Formats: sequence, C-alpha cells, structure tokens
Amino acid sequence: MSLTLYAHPFSSYCQKVLVALYENDVPFEYRTLEDPSAMAELKARWPFARFPVLVDAGNTIAESTIIIEHLMLKHGGRVRWLPDDPLEALEVRFLDRFFDNDVMTAMQKPVFEAIRKDNARRDEAMAEARRVLDLAYRWLEQRLDGRTWAAGETLSLADCAAAPSLFYADWVHPIAPVFPQLRAYRSRLLAWPAFARAVDEARPFRQYFPLGAPDRD
Repeated sequence: MSLTLYAHPFSSYCQKVLVALYENDVPFEYRTLEDPSAMAELKARWPFARFPVLVDAGNTIAESTIIIEHLMLKHGGRVRWLPDDPLEALEVRFLDRFFDNDVMTAMQKPVFEAIRKDNARRDEAMAEARRVLDLAYRWLEQRLDGRTWAAGETLSLADCAAAPSLFYADWVHPIAPVFPQLRAYRSRLLAWPAFARAVDEARPFRQYFPLGAPDRD
C-alpha cells in the first residue's frame, strides 16, 4: 500500500486527517502510535516526532493541513477540500487556521497543564481558555449564520479542522445555549459519518483526557 498514516486515534490533529481519508475512501495503512514500533518509525521519518505524519510512496508529509491538501492533489476523491476559486479557497484556509489556532490551541493549554499536574497553571490556563473560547464561539455563531458547513453548503478543509476542534473544545468549555447555530453545527459534525467513525475509534482512549471526558458524545 502506497499510503501509510502514523497517528493516534485520540489526537485531534490526527482525527482531522482521518476524516479526509475516510470521506474520500482513500485506502491507507494505519500505523497507530499505541504501537512502540510505529512511534520509532515515525521518529525515523520526522525527528520532531509530531503527528500525524503521512508517507506516500516513500515521501514524508507532515502537518495536518498540508497532509489534507496533499491528499486532495495526489489522490482526489468525491470531496475536493479546497474550492477552485482562489478567493473562496482563501476563506477556507482562513477558517482552517482559525479552528486550529483560535479554538484548538486555546482548548489544549489547560489540557497540557493538567497532564503536567500543575494545578495552579492549569487553573490559570483554564480561565484563559474560557475567555478565548467564548470569543471564538461568539464569532462563529455569527459566521455560521445561513451556512450548513463552515464555508457554506459544501464540506471543506475547514470542516476537517472544525470537527475535532469543536468536539474537544466543548469538553473543556461547553458551548452555551446562547450559541444555538454553533451547537447545531457541532451536532452536524458529529453526525458526519467520516467524523463519527473517527470519534468511535477514539472511544477506548477517553480515559486519557486529563480533565475528565464527559459522559456524552
């Protein structure tokens, strides 16, 4: 098989790539990083040891957004993750960066501090995460007005980023009822078969979530 993905099922950035693979039925070998030999192979391929990493016919591709664009360009599929129109593509790329940088990064800070077992830093990071996520939720509530998916009526790279971002962000700081459009969008993402598959594959690892995974989703 020409494609090999090094990933962990519970990782948000790995799920971002998995939904792109699953949605377009792209065949690949899944090297889960629960296997120590897979982690050793990953480090040999990418010395920073960050995941996911895709190997395509011997070539190493790192970083989730780049992997999805590579898959689109090299392997196609029924969903094209970026529009052909350059300005429309620019909006999709912006939203992809927004979900990664302004939602996922905010969510991860208290998670990292909880892993380090530094309660004082965790509480500080949690307060900041709530502030930033409320800003993001408020902005998204307006941005999603009249849209089925992040950039309109068609699935895109932005939704690949949004699905795990909002999934985990709502665990850290629940999306309040005052954001009904955002809550509905998150529900649509959870009902998306490609993402639902990724969520189901990650269920056995929920005990890893250091803030306590809620008994839902």
